[in-house]
Amino acid sequence: MNSDPAKRIFDIQQFGEFGGVNPSITDSSTYTFMEGETMEETFLGHMEGCFLYSRHWNPSNKFLADALAAMEGTESAWITSSGMAAITCSILQLCHSGDHIITSVTTYGGTYAFLKNWLPKYNIEVSFVDITDLEQVKNALRPNTKIIYTEMVTNPLLQVSDIPALARIAHDHQAKVMVDNTFTPMIFSPAELGADFVVYSMTKFINGKNDCVAGAICGSNEFIGQLSNVNDGTAMLLGPVLDPLRSSSILKNLHTLHLRMKQHSKNAMYVAGKLEELGVSVKYTGLPSHPQHELHTRLMNKEYGYGGMLSIDLETEKRANEVMFKMQQANIGYLAVSLGYFRTLFSCSGHSTSSEIPAEIQKEMGLSDGLVRFSVGLDNDIEDIFNRIKSCL
Repeated sequence: MNSDPAKRIFDIQQFGEFGGVNPSITDSSTYTFMEGETMEETFLGHMEGCFLYSRHWNPSNKFLADALAAMEGTESAWITSSGMAAITCSILQLCHSGDHIITSVTTYGGTYAFLKNWLPKYNIEVSFVDITDLEQVKNALRPNTKIIYTEMVTNPLLQVSDIPALARIAHDHQAKVMVDNTFTPMIFSPAELGADFVVYSMTKFINGKNDCVAGAICGSNEFIGQLSNVNDGTAMLLGPVLDPLRSSSILKNLHTLHLRMKQHSKNAMYVAGKLEELGVSVKYTGLPSHPQHELHTRLMNKEYGYGGMLSIDLETEKRANEVMFKMQQANIGYLAVSLGYFRTLFSCSGHSTSSEIPAEIQKEMGLSDGLVRFSVGLDNDIEDIFNRIKSCL
């Protein structure tokens, strides 16, 4: 791959209402019309460039959606109030009672809980597989399979999904592929690899400041139209709208994402390599020792690196908590969930962001009780940060 999502973002010209270099923020919940006929046509989605009510569309969200669609290389996009809203609205739009989903057992805890505990109430079946085992994926297919859902790089075990292969499997079966690319924006372009839909928690790397919660859905004009349909669109009827002020803020941050991802990747590569030299059990897709290193290298947009996420196995929760306490005291970063922040964040995944996954399933999937997930920050002196980490181990 040699796609350039950053260039596609910068190629967009978006002027403010009065010629400002930043698009104007529209903080109106409703919009005026000169004629009743225009209002009716806008309500039905027939009037391009007109806005009716901010739960439907508003100019600020549209500016951000257009930029995200450009970044992903999709026809369109939709903005939501959280990453989970993007995931749930997309899946519920595609699936009905009696349908079936194949997904990775290694996934964000909230996503796992939705798939495992919520969807069965509506007679939507879900098969959990090792997404890196394509034979398992094929064997899980059923006549009613509608979606293969995966994370580009899975949370928290950092497995890499072979999107071209998964797309071939799905499309041969008239199913769709949905990819959560939250860990690796710009590093991968899943839609260009064959995915039908791409979802994000923009809370993380895309925004980069941990000052808001937001999500995005990227796909075809047809799918975004279905999501926003006033009669049966899940993104319309469930109401997960993002405040325009936040959209404007995220759009500005999006234009520095390429620089931030390169620095996150550079720092994480340094820390992971040094930890491996110490003999620490470390997972990082940029290391040749990672099982999917070659796959990641083949599919990635190479100038953005291997990402800011790594994990180390400290074997027990007690040991993990001791080390994380020391690291926070040493001002390496913060003991906190989430990721993509300019400071390093770390947490014990099995007891935080993956805690919705039952302990026996965690064990089966290889999630150690002492696995510590790092979101490596943008520190200028990463050698100093590593030396502090080393002193805490």
